[in-house]
Amino acid sequence: MLYRFRDASTEARISAHRTALGAAVPKGALTGTLSFLTVRRQATANAMAIVPFVAAFGVLGLAMSVLVIGTVISGAVGAATWRIGVLKSLGFTPGHIVRAYVAQALVPAAAGCVLGVALGNVLAHPALAETDSVYGGASSSIPWWIDVVVPATALVLVARAALVPALRAGRLRTVEAMTPGRTPGAGRGQRVRRLAGGLPLPRAVSLGLAHPFARPARSLTTAAAVGLAAVTVTFGTGLALTLGSAQSSRELNAAAPVVVSAAGGHAPPGAQVVHVGADTQRADPAKVAAVLGAQRDTRRFYGTAAAQVHASGITGRTEVTAYQGDASWAAPRMVSGTWLTGPGQAVVTTRFLRAAHLRVGDTLALSTVGRSTSVRIIGEAFFTENQGMEVLNPAATLTALGLDANPSQYFLQPAPGTSLGTYLTALNSALEPTGAVASTAATGTSGVIVAMDGLIAILTGMLLTVAGLGVLNTVVLDTRERVRDLGVMKAVGMTPRQVLVMVITSVAGVGRLTGVVGVPLGVALHHFVTPLMGHAIGMNLPRSVIAVCHWPVLVPLALGGIVVATAGALLPAGWAARTGTATALRTE
Repeated sequence: MLYRFRDASTEARISAHRTALGAAVPKGALTGTLSFLTVRRQATANAMAIVPFVAAFGVLGLAMSVLVIGTVISGAVGAATWRIGVLKSLGFTPGHIVRAYVAQALVPAAAGCVLGVALGNVLAHPALAETDSVYGGASSSIPWWIDVVVPATALVLVARAALVPALRAGRLRTVEAMTPGRTPGAGRGQRVRRLAGGLPLPRAVSLGLAHPFARPARSLTTAAAVGLAAVTVTFGTGLALTLGSAQSSRELNAAAPVVVSAAGGHAPPGAQVVHVGADTQRADPAKVAAVLGAQRDTRRFYGTAAAQVHASGITGRTEVTAYQGDASWAAPRMVSGTWLTGPGQAVVTTRFLRAAHLRVGDTLALSTVGRSTSVRIIGEAFFTENQGMEVLNPAATLTALGLDANPSQYFLQPAPGTSLGTYLTALNSALEPTGAVASTAATGTSGVIVAMDGLIAILTGMLLTVAGLGVLNTVVLDTRERVRDLGVMKAVGMTPRQVLVMVITSVAGVGRLTGVVGVPLGVALHHFVTPLMGHAIGMNLPRSVIAVCHWPVLVPLALGGIVVATAGALLPAGWAARTGTATALRTE
């Protein structure tokens, strides 16, 4: 029967209505329910799993955009200081200067917002139309308020990012702005420069290490760009490793490389299995097990039987997989509780627990025609086979239900160092009299996970490029302002190679420090977002699927900050090295 409640917006409210309904009907009349929230969650699981990490990348992208806008406007101010001085000498007030530079950022930003909204709607239309056709729903479109709020928010962020360098332009004095070859104050960073000069390092390296202290605000901008890059790469790497781990463990028996099929099977409750032809008859389980145990190169194996039964709290039929033998070595990854250790036990997924309104430790009633038994849920596992709605039991459960508990499949692990091809050939020869057949286990690949991996790679690459451009813009601005100092250094004997080393070192040191800081932040972001992805598909993820970033992965990621900083600084460092002494001193 179908029931519609006045308020069914949350699981808690539906559960309260379910309790009231169970009290109103005769005892035992309500055997199972299915909420529309569960159906909706299953139907939208794949799409909803993408939302958390896309949102996280979106926040990182916004932060990088604000950073780049700030550096671009700062570069515009630095390149036009003489013009600012001229404007002020003609009577322009600081307020005029600030508004001019903020408007200089807002005009192209507004054009970009209009173009982005238009393209977003155009690109979203085919996807929404396909969704409407799949679900047979009414025509849908992007809500109008999104087309208003998103560009408005973007323009506010642009204005705030441009305000800081614009205020700096407004505060410039006329004489200072019109003086060519400006450099930082003479006393800024001198103490650090003297300390660095005392280190047993080449002079170009010590000058580069000390330079960030001469421009602390600009160095912080470089540090923010490299830090965001480190967070992004660490986050993307963690997501890729988590998805790879989930891909390898989402199917039952995935850890077993060899499967032996003994045919046979169970029909739904009340039905009878009808075999067609001799080839489909089940092999004698005792003979198959004897052959498997006699194989010298077989390390371990177990068997499984499948059946469909009624489970309390679940509408329709429920698939049951019964294990014979020790299957702990190939068990699905556990979220909580333990794996099967004896009769009367069951292991299920988070999705099953929510659908049946149970918790680990509760009792689950299983029944078939004329027989019933109760099992205690001792563990919560992660797998997506059959939508994660299977119940895993020992073989004794099927026996208690009056069903055939003889395995229809066996899963094997050969001894270490055994050639799989040779092992299969010998095993099939031994199994031939029984009618069973051994083959390598088929491993399916989730197209959704593959698509998510591709999307993660694209977003990580895009944000990494933006971070590199942010470093590039900052170093270009810095070297342009230091062109006179570079000319003086070349005049007293500094070679182009030393100039190149000095400029790169000035950002490499910052990149190393911020890379070390950004990696743990990226790990923290990954640990925050990954469980949300699991919740979106109605699953709790095992700890082993989340904690995938170990030292062999983290150490190269921490050094990645140097790579990003160096890559962004190469072009302006090369320009500084190639600039002639006379050209550099001409700004004096």
